[in-house]
Amino acid sequence: MKPPAGLLPGPRPTAADVTRAAADFGHIVSARPATVLTPGTGRDLQEIVALAAARGLPVSARGGGYSLYGQAQAEGGVVVDMGALTAVHRVPGTRTLVAEAGASWREVVRVALAEGLAPPVLSDHLGSSVGGVLATGGLGTSSHRHGLVADTVRELDVVTGAGEALTCSRERHPALFDAVLAGLGQCALIVRATLALVPAPARVRRYRLYHRAPATFFADQRDLVHDGRFSHLGGRVRPALDGTWQYMTEAVAPHSGTPRCGQVPLDDEQLTGALGHDRDTAEIEDLSYGEYLRRLDRDELLLRASGEWDRPHPWLCLLLPETTAPSFVADVLADPDQHDLRTRGVVELRPLVAAALRAPLLRRPAGDLLYLFALMRTAPPGDPAAVQRSLAANRAVYERAREAGGSLLPVSALPLRPADWRAHFGPAWERLDRAKREFDPQRILTRGHGLWH
Repeated sequence: MKPPAGLLPGPRPTAADVTRAAADFGHIVSARPATVLTPGTGRDLQEIVALAAARGLPVSARGGGYSLYGQAQAEGGVVVDMGALTAVHRVPGTRTLVAEAGASWREVVRVALAEGLAPPVLSDHLGSSVGGVLATGGLGTSSHRHGLVADTVRELDVVTGAGEALTCSRERHPALFDAVLAGLGQCALIVRATLALVPAPARVRRYRLYHRAPATFFADQRDLVHDGRFSHLGGRVRPALDGTWQYMTEAVAPHSGTPRCGQVPLDDEQLTGALGHDRDTAEIEDLSYGEYLRRLDRDELLLRASGEWDRPHPWLCLLLPETTAPSFVADVLADPDQHDLRTRGVVELRPLVAAALRAPLLRRPAGDLLYLFALMRTAPPGDPAAVQRSLAANRAVYERAREAGGSLLPVSALPLRPADWRAHFGPAWERLDRAKREFDPQRILTRGHGLWH
């Protein structure tokens, strides 16, 4: 297939551009596009999509390149590099901010914090693009209060798969708005987003609380997610020296540290004294809020320096109902197929309140309290068989999760067929299919997910 000519003036993409667009953070799937184009404006993006639709060429937007399984690749088609659409600015007189789709959340945080504000919820990794996170939903440590990152969006400027530029919100084109947020790029590509902001604390205190038994971890998480004493809640399961697993709650509370302005320093005993963690191993530290939001930057530098950042990442991310989460997590971590998580992985386990997750296309289990369960492993370099074993293990765990009432976060490294997607979306499939027919009638957008073929 010949690259589409004349979509934009300027130089043709280099071979390096095309090679880069054929890969992603997952380093598992590689699909070579016919061309890579970099729009400088929303009008440029509209022209690209309209002409690609006329030719029947697949189109995907690439922001930070953090897809895990080729979701943003476009074999034989057009990868739209969003790297020139990175403007971020505050809206004067409001608690909102406008960010173009290619901007990183790190830049969003920088601009917002300069005004003493911040997004209500942020994904853990700030290097991801605005458009990429909103298209997949986005979960963070304040999601138990504020829902998805996508739930904080006030308005979107998008280009539909038919090449139409539209502004959508809860009031304007609400069906399109709901189809774009957590909609996996199936109906439109995001150009820019207007995001809600809230006052940012100057400092926070972070507690890392370790549990000798899983039961106390789940009991504490259940209490903390509802009582509001902490603004951010996370958790991990870490390998213990005796071959078992250790559960850790990470909880964050804003504070001033001084009694001025009617505020008083935090009382550690009041916040954590009645919890069931091992008090002798608790870790407590004070950070600026910016330091907390950028907490993974140092880890990223170390992983890049060690080469682990560039290895395959067969990650699996699930949502589990509270009723089955404790036994499900224990069973999965005891499975011999998951043993590599002890040496080459991170296991996230954090609570969520179902009612806070409002994007209609996010599939979530039944029940009021949910758990994010993420198996974030790396595979050895140069060992395709190990990658395939991890993918097979992901599939087995996913099937078990479905039987236990769980659902998939579709950012995972998991090959899915159209029938799998219909089962995943369930009653929401008709809504998505209807929006796809209306806004992307040629079905050119973001085929890497494999929903339709």
